This record gives sequence, C-alpha cells and structure tokens, in this order.
Amino acid sequence: MGMNIMRMKGRAKMMRTIKVTVHSREEYDRIKLPERSTRCSAGYDFYLPHDIVIPYGRSTTIATGIRVILDDDKFLMLCPRSGLGFKYGISLANTCGIVDADYCLSDNEGHIFVKLVNNSPLANGEDIKLKEGSAFCQGIICRYYETDQDETDAIRNGGFGSTDKK
Repeated sequence: MGMNIMRMKGRAKMMRTIKVTVHSREEYDRIKLPERSTRCSAGYDFYLPHDIVIPYGRSTTIATGIRVILDDDKFLMLCPRSGLGFKYGISLANTCGIVDADYCLSDNEGHIFVKLVNNSPLANGEDIKLKEGSAFCQGIICRYYETDQDETDAIRNGGFGSTDKK
C-alpha cells in the first residue's frame, strides 16, 4: 500500500507504515496522520487507529501505524496528552518516549508503538474506553546536540531497547 506523506518544516515527515496489522485498505486509509491543534502547539497529536479499552491496573500497547523520518540531529519525543492524564490518570508506560532519527531505518520500518497505563486512583478502579480517532499522545520534534568527544558510529537495527544490544 502506498504511503501518504505529511511534509513538515525542517525536512521531517510523518507517514503511515506498511507493517501495521490492517485487515483492509479502508482500515489503512483511516489511520490519521499526526497534526498540531493550533498554530502555537508544540506537539503533533497522535490519534487512535481503532477503539481500545485499557483495563484498570493494566496497560495497552497501541500500534499507531505511523513512522517519522527526521534529520540526523532530531528526535521525536512522545508525551502524554494532558487531558487523559488529568481526567483519568492515564500515562505512558515509559513516561516519555524517544524516537531516534535512525529508528525509521529498522526492520520494522520505524513503526511507532505507544503503551498506555491505567493505574491511577483517578480512574476509580474502572476500565478506560477510548474511541478510534481520539488523540491519545503527542509527539514533539526536538533537536539535540553532541559533545565534542562524541565518536559514536554504531548502527541501529531494531526497536525498543535495540541501542542496548551491542
């Protein structure tokens, strides 16, 4: 299936991944590309590709169907949406996710996964139901800097924890 590409300032692109589990062309086409809500929004809202239920005391992993292509000196920081945290206490399992620029070159095509956790007293012991198309996290494109003595030349191939594998 072809990819619709969203071009952003600074040569960053977000697009649908091919290696997302979809059952039809319609389901693939429904994956909404991240977008900013307002002119001054720092984060690009990520939207649920399908309805989910996060059982109380458990977590749910979301295959977003999105990948990002960034310049080498940038990364995508995934943060919780304040509304989900404020209303239900929903959080990201790793608090803040970091998607490095070379992640898009991995065998999984850089498919971004997000794990949401429902273990807050704000949920009142209840499962949280979220609808397809709801914004559930936000991605902020950030620049980083290297130290003068940085001589790293390792190449990534993999997703979570892959930079620990030497």
